[in-house]
Amino acid sequence: MSEQRRGAVRSEAARRAILEATARLFAARGYDHLTIEGVAHEAGVGKQTIYRWWPSKSALVADCLLEGMLLPNRLGPPNTGDIRADLVTWLDEIFELVAQPIGESLILSLIAAAAENPDVGRRLYASMGATSALVERFEAAIAASEIRDDAPVQEIGEALMGPLVVRMLSRSPITPGTAERLVDVVLGPVSVGIAPPG
Repeated sequence: MSEQRRGAVRSEAARRAILEATARLFAARGYDHLTIEGVAHEAGVGKQTIYRWWPSKSALVADCLLEGMLLPNRLGPPNTGDIRADLVTWLDEIFELVAQPIGESLILSLIAAAAENPDVGRRLYASMGATSALVERFEAAIAASEIRDDAPVQEIGEALMGPLVVRMLSRSPITPGTAERLVDVVLGPVSVGIAPPG
């Protein structure tokens, strides 16, 4: 194996070790008590190795989330065959998560990382793009004739995510029925049986 190849393997192993250490420490201590020094010690690397790839703690946590190492089962909606009920369940789970200190810290760190690092922002957008679990759920709803086949699935996803971000940043209280109202507003124009505008 060439020196360049060995270096690439070692670098990838170190990167994975750092992400896995971050996920463990985040789960054990939460965002506020997570430190780069602690991650370096847990991963068995130097702090400079971490800073080589991530400019901040929020960027590191965001990468863990985007890699599916934090909350892997809570970022996509279920598929029970009822798109409205599935989206309501999904939003309620996110609202429940954000109501917990560790969940709020996680989501706000992701937003902060995306704001300060264009690459994280692009990866975040891609994760909600054409291959995301949310868009896949909309495409399944189209196949099942739950929503119109010309529904703009990317924009529908963005329309659902936008209010989530605004509510998290403003710390607006979530009242009963919030998820249902958001879903009704977003799905109303694309529901089967409603003619498209124009």
